[in-house]
Amino acid sequence: MIDFLYGPLITAGLAAGLALVIVVLDAIVNNYGDVKIDINEGQRSYTVRGGANLLGTMAAEGVFVPSACGGRGSCGACKVRVLSDVGPHLPTELPYLSAEEVTQNVRLACQIKLKKDIAIELAEELFSVKKFQSTVSSIKTITHDIKEAVFRLDNPGEIEFMAGQYVQLVVPPYGTFKESVQRAYSMSSKPGDRQAVELLIRLVPGGIATTWVHQFLKEGDRVELVGPFGEFHVRDTTAAMVCVAGGSGMAPFKSMFYDILQNSSYPEKEIWYFFGARSGRDMFYLDELRQLETLLPRFHFVPALSEPSSDDKWTGETGLITDVLERFLKERIGTAKGLEGYLCGSPGMINACTTVMTRNGINLEKIYYDKFA
Repeated sequence: MIDFLYGPLITAGLAAGLALVIVVLDAIVNNYGDVKIDINEGQRSYTVRGGANLLGTMAAEGVFVPSACGGRGSCGACKVRVLSDVGPHLPTELPYLSAEEVTQNVRLACQIKLKKDIAIELAEELFSVKKFQSTVSSIKTITHDIKEAVFRLDNPGEIEFMAGQYVQLVVPPYGTFKESVQRAYSMSSKPGDRQAVELLIRLVPGGIATTWVHQFLKEGDRVELVGPFGEFHVRDTTAAMVCVAGGSGMAPFKSMFYDILQNSSYPEKEIWYFFGARSGRDMFYLDELRQLETLLPRFHFVPALSEPSSDDKWTGETGLITDVLERFLKERIGTAKGLEGYLCGSPGMINACTTVMTRNGINLEKIYYDKFA
């Protein structure tokens, strides 16, 4: 009987001892001590504890690098140029980097583990990015899968942004999700309203952030936002704008169009806005955009349904938005006066629209986009 008991006890003791050895070794091997982060050749520097990734560590120090996926390595947005040796590029980084960026040692901040001192180069405007405490002042159902949420800013109380930029929504732990995550959403706010941030958020099945917004978020909740980020904005030229979006890709364009309406310093622009939806239940803001057509004489709104139902009683354009876009480029818009493309939506939609635009004379360098991660 005693021998029978000794066996399991000895096994358990060995397992416990092995676990302790692993913990001790991990602490020794992964104890990188303090490391220094040097930004822009001494413009800013921070001494931090090593071992974490660069993206999260800088955020803890109040320096926010854009990240549309919350540090999962799936968006490629958190690019920084590294001026010191931190080892070769990881396979997780290479799909998001051009050959030129690899040559210049551009890296993804979320994929760099801080093991020793590091020197990096950051865009100056990132130093003005802030973390905001806010309160949900309203949340409305716009379509069967899109919510419009308005966040009143409490501290700081105002945000300075360019129409078309985005913020990161900080989603707290909920349900079975034990960690906070961040997701990027374009602002649909009217630029004159600096005291609030408006977002359009489409429900993605299984999405951590979108499920939280659609099923858990309510008026009065306290929410953190980080921003603003992004280079998707109206260019200061006289070129006509050809804009294409679908679903919640409406958000930055709503902000841009109101900015053009309210800002007399913009050159007079002709604007073509193509908005694609599957059926009538996916179409929204029609009245508001029709009103913009009366307020902006050179604004043309072209909504299209790809699969209208008989109940929709739809009399507008039908078919894929890329087909409608191409037909208008050939028959109505033309390219003699020079055009700029502005796109917001899924990678597939943006790639397809880019092909149509370049095939019809719009220079690739003049196509700007906000691509969903």
